[in-house]
Amino acid sequence: MAVRCIPRAGRSGLAGLRGGALLVRLAAAPVDGAANTELIAVLSEALGLPRKHLSILSGERSRTKRVLVEGTTADALRRALSAILGG
Repeated sequence: MAVRCIPRAGRSGLAGLRGGALLVRLAAAPVDGAANTELIAVLSEALGLPRKHLSILSGERSRTKRVLVEGTTADALRRALSAILGG
């Protein structure tokens, strides 16, 4: 799944879609992996999956990341995100 992060946001949460990627606002700063840790926590809570089912495949030092989501199907993931984002 493609994810675009906005670190140092006022609060953390899903913010929609941008350029085909899920837009996620993170309150944490991108220092010492804090934003990556928070990204996994935010996605875990939003999708109702354990943190161990989510991992960053690429982009650990970038705002654009590829996140591996295990324990669900692609269709179920699309439906969950659509329900969360209201569309």
